[in-house]
Amino acid sequence: MDTKSAFPAMKPIEKTEFWNRDLDEDLVCIDVHPETHDVKTFTFVSTHGKRFDFKAGQYFLFDLKVDQEPESRCYSISSSPQRTNAFSVTVKRVPGGKISNWFHDNVVAGSEVKGNGPLGHFIRPDARKLLLLSGGSGITPVMSIVRELADTYEPIDVVFMHAARSPRDLIFRDDLIRLATREKGLRLHFLPEVTAGEAHWPGLTGRISPDYMKLAVPDLGERTVMCCGPAPFMAAARAIVAELGVPACNYIEESFDAAVIDDIDLPVAQEAATRMFAVDFAKQGRKIDVSGEQTVLSCAKKAGVKLPSSCSNGVCGTCKSKLVSGTVDMNHNGGIRQREIDAGLFLPCCSKPLSDLIIDR
Repeated sequence: MDTKSAFPAMKPIEKTEFWNRDLDEDLVCIDVHPETHDVKTFTFVSTHGKRFDFKAGQYFLFDLKVDQEPESRCYSISSSPQRTNAFSVTVKRVPGGKISNWFHDNVVAGSEVKGNGPLGHFIRPDARKLLLLSGGSGITPVMSIVRELADTYEPIDVVFMHAARSPRDLIFRDDLIRLATREKGLRLHFLPEVTAGEAHWPGLTGRISPDYMKLAVPDLGERTVMCCGPAPFMAAARAIVAELGVPACNYIEESFDAAVIDDIDLPVAQEAATRMFAVDFAKQGRKIDVSGEQTVLSCAKKAGVKLPSSCSNGVCGTCKSKLVSGTVDMNHNGGIRQREIDAGLFLPCCSKPLSDLIIDR
């Protein structure tokens, strides 16, 4: 048999191009999938066919135009990083939420948006035994972690505990049940507060508590805990696992509700630290005083000036704004690109004034 004629000629493998967060920003939605009555998963690819190199637990910052106004929001990646041709984010519709409602009402297959990422440090450590603990839509980054473990066939010892308002609010419920059936090292616990809408709920209900955690995870003290959810949920989780013997070094959490923590003054800013500067928010017609030792965002919040924000420490880029005039000392953590800085943008959450400022907000 002539093997040369039996098989088609193979094309040489071309070098894979990966998304570069400093250069690329154009994304197109290829699928929208409903997860629950108020949650949808949106899957994006690069418009230039590039692949994505991200870690489970990271997120993307989306730069959007809503009602002709620029808006930015962070959404955690819910897909596995092993599937590099695309990534998914899962968005819960929030009553009155400007961006979540816009996503649900406007983003369809074929929609183009701009994104920056991957970003974030909520990444699985090198630990053999894990407790993944999530509340509400906080499930998205830990779902990415579980999906990666399943895709790589790693031997796992994972307890996944997810809390929600009711059974119909359990995001990824069917997907998790399938994964737990296949992955023998994955133990699954759902904890709805109430059983509304489901007549025969087979498990417990209520909120996380020390007694529940001792019952569900008897070896909790031996596990590394990764937690994501609303701030009150995480505060309760943090206290409970500490009470039950988990050292602080083995507790990792992710939240976009972090409190503002001003950075320690850098040498370049010390001369201005005791001075007060006028900061003018041009579109709102508001002017406030900010000292050289305070961030613009922290003072704006105290004064009631409306600025979008999430992480408050220079990671997510949600508060990105145009600096019309003046200079700042900005100590960001990856939430803004150099070309954006060159174009006059800055992050108020991690910037202290070095002069009077005019901001296009």
